[in-house]
Amino acid sequence: MIPYSGSGAEATSTSRLDASLTGRARAARKHRWEVSMSEPEPPSPRAVRVADIERLSAAASHGEPLARLELAHATAAALVEAGRDPDGAHTGQLVTLADTVGLDTLAELWQDADEDTLPGVLWVLYLLRSWCQVQGEAVSHFYRAGRAMAPVDEVVAGVSEDADAPATHRFADAILAGAYRGDFAVALERAAAFFRIVAIGRREVDAGAEDSGSGSGQPADEMAERNERCAHALARAARAWRAGRLR
Repeated sequence: MIPYSGSGAEATSTSRLDASLTGRARAARKHRWEVSMSEPEPPSPRAVRVADIERLSAAASHGEPLARLELAHATAAALVEAGRDPDGAHTGQLVTLADTVGLDTLAELWQDADEDTLPGVLWVLYLLRSWCQVQGEAVSHFYRAGRAMAPVDEVVAGVSEDADAPATHRFADAILAGAYRGDFAVALERAAAFFRIVAIGRREVDAGAEDSGSGSGQPADEMAERNERCAHALARAARAWRAGRLR
């Protein structure tokens, strides 16, 4: 997976993002708030706002593990439902959600969820976007180093031919937009293919550095293995989505 240890205090916004909450998401959130009655009342079941996400994240940081897990699944389901609204009014806001509320806020909600669950894959996709923003040159370097050895994955991932830092950033935005507005499983499969290529590229870059006496050795291989585990989890989640079992 992409390493994440928090980015410190980040500015947040209270701009609003309306979305319906129905079915399982509403029930899970109701149970979550019943677990800890000392916390603030949940927001209206008719809408989720960015301010609500910030508040739910703060509550999750103090919750019991089971309650945190239920909250993770509830918020993920609510956001996916919002993104799949027929008019697509919220897609742009959802793609840039981490910019608005801060990556740490999403980490509090989702980073402890299993990688092949709905909150787990959303966390990975937002973390991927942040990674491409902050370390775009390194990401594109690994991708370009690995794509020749994974031609099928290169086609599936669909990164533009130049595959420079701006291209990987556009790719990450397109993956999130596709997750909300397109075929969710396809978005996950594209991300999985990207991670597989990056894993190959890491090893290629490190092998070349070792040949010149500047290799990083085991750490690079460990990072590649994390990327591969992330790819496997995304692929499992894509299959679960198609089977109606991704929760």
